[in-house]
Amino acid sequence: MTTPAPLLPGERPGRVPARVRWLVVCAVVVVALAVAIWPRGGDGAPTSPTRGAAPSADVSPGRLAEARERAAQPACPAGVGAVQLKGLSLSCLGDGAPVDLAAPTARPTLINVWAWWCGPCRVELPALAEIAARAGDRLTVLGVHADPNPVAGLDLLAELKVKLPTVQDPQAVVAALLGAPRAYPVTVLLRSDGTVAGVHAQPFTSADDVAALVRTELGVSL
Repeated sequence: MTTPAPLLPGERPGRVPARVRWLVVCAVVVVALAVAIWPRGGDGAPTSPTRGAAPSADVSPGRLAEARERAAQPACPAGVGAVQLKGLSLSCLGDGAPVDLAAPTARPTLINVWAWWCGPCRVELPALAEIAARAGDRLTVLGVHADPNPVAGLDLLAELKVKLPTVQDPQAVVAALLGAPRAYPVTVLLRSDGTVAGVHAQPFTSADDVAALVRTELGVSL
C-alpha cells in the first residue's frame, strides 16, 4: 500500500496537492506563450515585405518589355573601345541589343556605373543625362547598370525621366575590369584609344561638375 505524501502546511486532505497545482499553472503558462509566438504565415493574413528588400531578378520577358516601353531609353553605342573589356559583350538595357564594349571608337568615353538601389545615383543620373545631351559627337556617355534586375534599373530611369544609353551588367564585372572600386556610383573616363584617363568613386551633383572633370582629364569642353 502506497503511503500518501505528507500535506504541505495549511493544506487540507482531499484537495489537489499544491505541487500538482503549481505544475498545472506552469503548463498553462508555457502553452499560452507558445500560442502567442507561433508563426501565423498560413492563416491567410498578408505579410509585409522586408523594407528595402531587392525585387527579384527573375523577370518575365513581358515585364521587361513593359519596363523598356515605359523608360524609352536611347540605343547604346556599338562600343567604347575599352581595351580592358575585350571579349565582354553586354546587352543594352533599353532594347536588349548586344554591345561589344571593346569595339573601337573615335571619341573619348565617360562610363558611369550605377545601380537602382544606390541613393546618390538618383542625384547623379540626371546630371549625366544632361552631359550626354550637351556632348553630341564629342563624347560618348554610357551608363552601366551593375545589378541583376533590369526592370528595377529601367523603372528608376523612368521615374527620374532620365534618357541615358545604358548596358546591363548583371555580374557587376565592368567596374572590376576597369580597375574601379565596387562602390556606386563610380565614373571612369576613357581616352579615344580606350585607355583609362581617370577613375572617380564619388557622386556628382551637377552637370557642371562633371563637365569640369571631362575638360580636365579628356580635354573636351561641354
